[in-house]
Amino acid sequence: MRNLAFVGVLLLVLGLLSFVVPIPHRENHSMKIGDTRIGARTESDQKLPPEVGIILLAGGVLSLVLGVSKT
Repeated sequence: MRNLAFVGVLLLVLGLLSFVVPIPHRENHSMKIGDTRIGARTESDQKLPPEVGIILLAGGVLSLVLGVSKT
């Protein structure tokens, strides 16, 4: 059952990182006319919704508790 404890730790780390680390997002807004391309590129950094982090943390705690109690 060490694998379940390892998954729990991994989910806890991912849950904590989801609150801190932004995810880069790029979009191209362009139009091609003949051989010419006219447009703009937008870049933004967005964080995951807090609900995702809470679910990851809860799953990590649950997996960790189940993994430790089975050994």
